[in-house]
Amino acid sequence: MAQSVNSKHDYADDAGLDSEEVIRDVVRPPIDYSSFDAFGTSVWSRWKSLWTKQFIFSLVAGQVISLCITVTNVTTTELVGRNWSLPTTQTWFLYFSLFLIYTPYTIYKYGIGGWGKMVIKDGWKYLFLAACDVEGNFLVVKAYNYTDLLSCMLLDAWAIPVCLFFCWVYMRTKYHWTQLLGVVVCIAGMGLLVTSDMLTDKNYPALNRGLGDGFMILGATLYGFTNATEEFFVRKRPLYEVVGQLGMWGTLINGIQASALEHYDMTQASWNGATIGFLLAYTAAMFILYTTAPLLYRSASSAFYNISLLTSDFYGLIFGILLFHYSPFWLYFPAFAVIILGLIIYFWHSTPQEQGKLDPQAPLYVSRMHPEGEVQV
Repeated sequence: MAQSVNSKHDYADDAGLDSEEVIRDVVRPPIDYSSFDAFGTSVWSRWKSLWTKQFIFSLVAGQVISLCITVTNVTTTELVGRNWSLPTTQTWFLYFSLFLIYTPYTIYKYGIGGWGKMVIKDGWKYLFLAACDVEGNFLVVKAYNYTDLLSCMLLDAWAIPVCLFFCWVYMRTKYHWTQLLGVVVCIAGMGLLVTSDMLTDKNYPALNRGLGDGFMILGATLYGFTNATEEFFVRKRPLYEVVGQLGMWGTLINGIQASALEHYDMTQASWNGATIGFLLAYTAAMFILYTTAPLLYRSASSAFYNISLLTSDFYGLIFGILLFHYSPFWLYFPAFAVIILGLIIYFWHSTPQEQGKLDPQAPLYVSRMHPEGEVQV
């Protein structure tokens, strides 16, 4: 049934909760230290309390997104190997697909007048979000061209504390020490993956380490900021509005940047069936990522999203075994297990519902334009 834009939106069945009363009621069973038996029983109760539908959805969604990251890495590598290296143009197709799907749906829900008023009143916020997202992607790609793989993998993790900080700024999220421990454990798992890459000689020399490291730090900072900002938006507004606006402004910004930086390279790149196929696969993977990420922001948090991405190197190994007949190094498997353990520890004490208030509503000025009906969010 449609939900009024002036009332709470019940998101319990969609992997998220919003009312403050529910947030206060959802607490983990306490750990009882009075005896060994009591301790074991209470730990088991705590363990069982973790595995709600919302947490399982968050865990699976995080790994789907991590797998999408791996697909984009593989397809980009294949495109570069086929004389098609247009990173800014490549992501334009992503933003255009988001615009093509979600903006017409937003117009359908709000009406053309409501959508236009939303763009006028709130478009500047989405313009800033899209600009940071576009430039974050651009800087990270540039970083891989200048610094080595080890630096890229380590510095990319900088997005995690940045995201934690901005989540606190926006939503005053109270982090329990077990959440910080979960982050540390996930980063330790990533360290094992980095060690595996070094031991198997996957690193490559840096052309300009200082410049490349600077690009990666800036890109990771923008990643953390945009993730936290988008979470803040989707907790207050409908998903189709936020993602549609990100796609619209991203298409414009990315198109201008691509035409300025890659107009000559477009004429020199190889446009054939193989490159178009890999480009479609890249765009599909990124579309799934950008569609699933806001759902994960609601069901868990953008910080959980960032630490979930740390498993992508493991999935890269799986692709390497299947496609390129890599020989798996044993350390990859415990590294993956350590990261999954960190994801579980992250919510060992705190619950997903405590990460931020969820109350998505259409803008008030849109609801006033539909007095005779309801705008379902």
